[in-house]
Amino acid sequence: MDNLSEALEKLKLASTDSATDSVESCLDCLLKALVNNNTEASMKIQEMGVLPRLPTLLSPQSSCTPKVANMIAELAKNEFMRGPCVEAGLIPPLIQLLNSSDQEVLLQTGRALGNICYDSHEGRSAVDLAGGAQIVAEHIKSLYQNTEPENEKLLTVFCGMLMNYSNDNDSLQAQLINMGVIPTLVKLLGIHSHNTALTEMCLIAFGNLAELESSKEQFASTNIAEELVRLFQKQIEHEKKEMIFEVLAPLAENDVIKLQLVEAGLVECLLDVVAQTVDGEREEDIAQLKTSSDLMVLLLLGDESMQKLFEGGKGSVFQRVLSWIPSHNHQLQLAGALAIANFARNDGNCIHMVDTGIVQKLLELLDRHVEEGNVTVQHAALSALRNLAIPVVNKSKMLSAGVADVVLKFLQSEMPPVQFKLLGTLRMLIDTQAEAADQLGTNGKLVERLVEWCEAKDHAGVMGESNRLLSALIRHSKSKEVVRTVIQGGGVKHLVTMATSEHMIMQNEALVALGLIAALDLVAAEKDFVGANLVSVLHKLLSDERSAPEIKYNSMILICAVMGSEPLHKEVQSLAFIDVVSKLRAHENKTVSHQASLTEQRLTAQS
Repeated sequence: MDNLSEALEKLKLASTDSATDSVESCLDCLLKALVNNNTEASMKIQEMGVLPRLPTLLSPQSSCTPKVANMIAELAKNEFMRGPCVEAGLIPPLIQLLNSSDQEVLLQTGRALGNICYDSHEGRSAVDLAGGAQIVAEHIKSLYQNTEPENEKLLTVFCGMLMNYSNDNDSLQAQLINMGVIPTLVKLLGIHSHNTALTEMCLIAFGNLAELESSKEQFASTNIAEELVRLFQKQIEHEKKEMIFEVLAPLAENDVIKLQLVEAGLVECLLDVVAQTVDGEREEDIAQLKTSSDLMVLLLLGDESMQKLFEGGKGSVFQRVLSWIPSHNHQLQLAGALAIANFARNDGNCIHMVDTGIVQKLLELLDRHVEEGNVTVQHAALSALRNLAIPVVNKSKMLSAGVADVVLKFLQSEMPPVQFKLLGTLRMLIDTQAEAADQLGTNGKLVERLVEWCEAKDHAGVMGESNRLLSALIRHSKSKEVVRTVIQGGGVKHLVTMATSEHMIMQNEALVALGLIAALDLVAAEKDFVGANLVSVLHKLLSDERSAPEIKYNSMILICAVMGSEPLHKEVQSLAFIDVVSKLRAHENKTVSHQASLTEQRLTAQS
């Protein structure tokens, strides 16, 4: 340390008269001390007040300049030195050195700036203010085609500098995107894919930039998909594959890039990884299996990429994914079920899949998870069944296959995501299926659970779906037994509340169901209608100018239907419905105005 103190004193003196030889030997001594014990030497350098003297040594003409920049790079490896480096005014002279043509000066300057920017707001702001990123980006643009080892070293440093400059900072990343660095870096990756350090630096930069939505368009205009797939195919090590995955995942959120990745052959790579790791027990095998299968599902979220892989249900990829469902691996079961749910996004695909026996595979999977109870697999398999049940021709086939019975096994689930999908699947299945609606609607346990979930205030989705299924059971069965089961289960008040929903479709479904209850068993429902203030709710719906025509129409139908009950009739009279209804005779919608005339006649006749 004595040598260090001596060198520091000399350097302080030398910086004023700049006797080059003595400066060189001082710098050598300091660099040696930094290599031996960076932290201690850095603290000593700061204490001795050397930093403010360094800007004068950073002259483009001086032969000492590369060593001074190297020393700053070493100092800035310490977090506590980055702020002082900025305060000492080192950034402007370092940025000036970026205009040098000396390779060693550029290399050490790039290192110094990169290290000062690392995790340092002050460093980044100072570089931003001095326009450093623009100069470095221009260097990369002019050098990227040169494959000489020294040049590749410089490119690695410059890419690292831009990465440290913009990491976790949206506005600086956006600045780099606007400078057009993405197309340059993609070309650079293609040319230098043999250079591990440079490739890794590119991948980390892509990973940072790809998080920004504005980058996706630029990435989509390059051949990034081909480059990444080509690079992925070469990799053997887990860590390298993971680095590429980290770029692929954010990029694959973009539909254009999804298709590019599919066309570049990424799916085949992912299927290979799955095949290699499915029986592996090492942590890295489990991680790769999850990442590959998740990415596969993500690619299927794009309509074009999904349809390309479906290939009319004959695609090898589609067939391979199907084989995941009976797998013993939960991750693959999950990915397989999610993939089916994604393939089931149009009627043609759904009809083909039901005709080729996929429903049975999903039911067997669900049966395995009644006991094992993996919630994510339950949720995914139910999602797939719900989507498959959308086309009308599939409903009866799926009901015959026993879908409703298997789904009902999950009625006791306490997990809202599973409850939500279970409800949606049953609602899709019974749409237009009177017999199934009758069967389910007279299932007391199901109706009891629905009424319970209609009060699930913490889970709006479950609450909404329960109400909709309750209404659907009545609307599609049109059965007195179903109506009785719903009344006995305490469901009427929830349907009245549903009629006040902010969603018009739900309001309408509720009103139609309530109309059927009134028509099929008004006597049994009377008490619940009074308790739930049905007449008052209908008055509000008819008075509200914002109510849609179908809401007004169905409200009037319901008014006529409840007139046969004495207590409800009295309520109708006390609320002066006739005034509201007579105004609706002039409504622009002919169906509404016609129903208003009929309702007015009914009210007048029974007043």
